[in-house]
Amino acid sequence: MATTTAALISELRSAIGAERVSIDPADRVVYSYDGAWAEGRPAVVLHPATTRHVAEILRIADRECIPIVPRGAATGLAGGAVPVEGAWCLNLARMNRILDVSAADSVAVAQPGVVTTTLQQESEKHGLFYPPDPASLHMSTIGGNVSTNAGGPRCLKYGVTGDYVLGLEIVLPGGRVMRTGRRTIKDVSGYNLTSLFVGSEGTLGVITEVTLKLIPKPAAQATALAAFPRLAEACEAVGRILASGIVPLVTELMDQAVTRAVAAFQSEPAYARRGTRTRLPVEAEAVLLVAVDGDRDQVERDIDVIAGVLRDSGASEVQRARDTAEAETLWEARRSVSPAIMRLAHDKFSEDIAVPRGQIPRMVERIQKIAKEHDLHIAVYGHIGDGNLHPTILCDRRDAAMLKRVQSAAAAIFDAVIDLGGSITGEHGIGIAKVDHVRRSTDPIALEAMLAIKRLFDPNGIMNPGKKLPVGISER
Repeated sequence: MATTTAALISELRSAIGAERVSIDPADRVVYSYDGAWAEGRPAVVLHPATTRHVAEILRIADRECIPIVPRGAATGLAGGAVPVEGAWCLNLARMNRILDVSAADSVAVAQPGVVTTTLQQESEKHGLFYPPDPASLHMSTIGGNVSTNAGGPRCLKYGVTGDYVLGLEIVLPGGRVMRTGRRTIKDVSGYNLTSLFVGSEGTLGVITEVTLKLIPKPAAQATALAAFPRLAEACEAVGRILASGIVPLVTELMDQAVTRAVAAFQSEPAYARRGTRTRLPVEAEAVLLVAVDGDRDQVERDIDVIAGVLRDSGASEVQRARDTAEAETLWEARRSVSPAIMRLAHDKFSEDIAVPRGQIPRMVERIQKIAKEHDLHIAVYGHIGDGNLHPTILCDRRDAAMLKRVQSAAAAIFDAVIDLGGSITGEHGIGIAKVDHVRRSTDPIALEAMLAIKRLFDPNGIMNPGKKLPVGISER
């Protein structure tokens, strides 16, 4: 790895402005980690404001073979924004302008640092709707969402981020600026390079502009919460809902540990003052949160049918939100899951797996068995309707023996996922957290093709090294 010299710092300051180049130790610490457990100190933190700035940075970095680590809001849970030691951290959060929202074309054009909920709110002012809604939507950025192909609860009905990306502006190593796609829904001229960069986790180039498809905003929404005495019944209920011919907006699962954690969290004085506490059925083994959207009359019919299916599937209780305020209260419980779980243990190791919907009951059974075998508590929640679960291992990483059991349990979960025909990541990405498991979860010929693509776009291996592909393999 090349060293960042005083001469290079001077060149960077001349190229993008001295105020956009930081070697301050405090800044380097602030930009050394994301939502994962790992951290790495960058040599420099760079704050570009334009595509030209990014191009200048990549021109210099590629010439000097210095690693570049793109970063948005750093809400990722796989270590994708963690710098390797000595790398240049490329903070894209200041490129945060919405460049266009067109009702005529039903598209939005945004820089990578735009926060997800900001884009959603601006789209809704035009009567349009941007569906992808990762749990971190109030913090995560569009660039990060594209880089990991983020999903969220609504992707059962509406799909993931990549289903809305029409085109990209990308700065490649060496400073070349490439555009892919366009503002049209249909485009089969040439290869689909747009899709290639979606989910690439910053390993091929730096996304500096995104053109996104928008859809009409649904007129109405309805929500119900169901309690199940048995976790398996909750899992099976989702299949029965889909078999009824209704595609819900969301179907979210919380097991008993998660439900009790949320109830305790919402009982805390600081939270209780907000007045949004949900009455949660803490004695149930599982809770399902289901919502539908669309035409007002159809929504009412659909939620009635779903309530019936839930009861027929074994639900001991079904709460139907009577209005928007009650629905928001139910959703507040789901949004409280992550901070609530944090109170159950010193640390949590959050996984992100996806299995075919028909294999959900078996996957949940395997997780429960793995928890027992490794003497660990694994809470389960997630977007059950599309097979995306977040088994969360409660632990204390200061305990070396426990940490070994956590790592073994995580590997066993991945083995079960692969055995059931699933993916070791549904929406968080590979980053560094799962990179050692890529070989056994990917077809070897497909992996060779991926390596060839990496070498084509990034021959010097400067783009987010050690992420996405197995460590060291991309340099061969």
